[in-house]
Amino acid sequence: MTSNRPYLIRAIWQWISDNGMTPHLLVNADAQGVEIPRQFVEDGRIVLNVSASAVRDLELGNDYISFGARFSGSPMNVLLPVPAVLGIYSKENGQGMLFPEEEDGTPPDDNEPEDTPPSGVRPSLKVVK
Repeated sequence: MTSNRPYLIRAIWQWISDNGMTPHLLVNADAQGVEIPRQFVEDGRIVLNVSASAVRDLELGNDYISFGARFSGSPMNVLLPVPAVLGIYSKENGQGMLFPEEEDGTPPDDNEPEDTPPSGVRPSLKVVK
């Protein structure tokens, strides 16, 4: 099966926009194929406002997300491979979804065993309402 990430990004972008909020993408700026303004990268990550009023020609494709935007007044075209997107959320209330970071940009193989956390480390979940 194909990755569900691009479908979830589109759906959550629409949901956030329909509710009058501002969708933001959290992106792994060091992932292969990412074309962004490097001066805004912090700790290998960048947060991008992808609201309809902030970008032009937004395309939320299955393989890439692309749009034009202004950064410090200078226009730039942005290109993001979908696996580089680590999350999409509302600026106003933080609601949205985070995605696991993938080492090589490909979805994990369902036939391979999952990595187990180191002993003594318990996974934690956070309820988002």
